[in-house]
Amino acid sequence: MSKKKCNNNPASPQPSPQGREQKVSPCGGDLEEATLEEATASIEELQKEIDELKDKYLRSVAEFDNYRKHTLKEKSELILNGGEKTIIALLPVLDDMERAIANNDKSDDIEAIKEGMKLICQKFMKTLEGMGVKKIETEDKDFDTEFHNAIAMLPMGEDKKGKVIDCTKAGYTMNDKVIRHADVAVGE
Repeated sequence: MSKKKCNNNPASPQPSPQGREQKVSPCGGDLEEATLEEATASIEELQKEIDELKDKYLRSVAEFDNYRKHTLKEKSELILNGGEKTIIALLPVLDDMERAIANNDKSDDIEAIKEGMKLICQKFMKTLEGMGVKKIETEDKDFDTEFHNAIAMLPMGEDKKGKVIDCTKAGYTMNDKVIRHADVAVGE
């Protein structure tokens, strides 16, 4: 909005042709007409600004909605196919087991079969360790409820009190989180 400066006397009432007085601006224009034009221009500018802000808002809402939908889709795909990496890592172990079973019928050497089973078990444990899975150690350890589940209490000497005596089912951690507690017998 620009204001015009002029050196005329302040607005004074002047008679109109119909005999009414009309206010005239110091610069000679109709004061009400100039103010109305300025107000209309100001309203148009504000409406443009409102339209721009509304457009930005709608675009932001649409962009966030698209992001939310994309994230939900990724989550559902992870849940559905999350085990794919694990299965791919375990398939070579399955292949070895199938070969061992097929060769069991052809071999009479029990020691070779036992050795083959040990190798397959070692390969399986190495594959699990590669995925962050570790066996919970129980031999000669103090009983710890964080890692062990006591299934029996055995009367033992004072030196074995509170110690793990036997493990009936191995426990495992994955990335330092217990995924299965070890079932153990504890000395009392």
